[in-house]
Amino acid sequence: MHKLNKNNKRGFTLLEIVLVITMITMLAAVLAINATDIYNRSRNKTDQVTGEVTSVKVGIVGSESVLSNNYHF
Repeated sequence: MHKLNKNNKRGFTLLEIVLVITMITMLAAVLAINATDIYNRSRNKTDQVTGEVTSVKVGIVGSESVLSNNYHF
């Protein structure tokens, strides 16, 4: 067994702890930037699809009104 004395301490140095915290912070920042980018791209795509659906609905309503005016049942 190892005897613990003043020269054989176990644990992390302050520098090691600071480096690990810095790396974790940098990774979190990169992930946050990527998450924001993904969110913005999905929001833009949703707006684009909503616009396309709206234009299709307008086209259908326009077609129905033309058909109803031309054909009387």
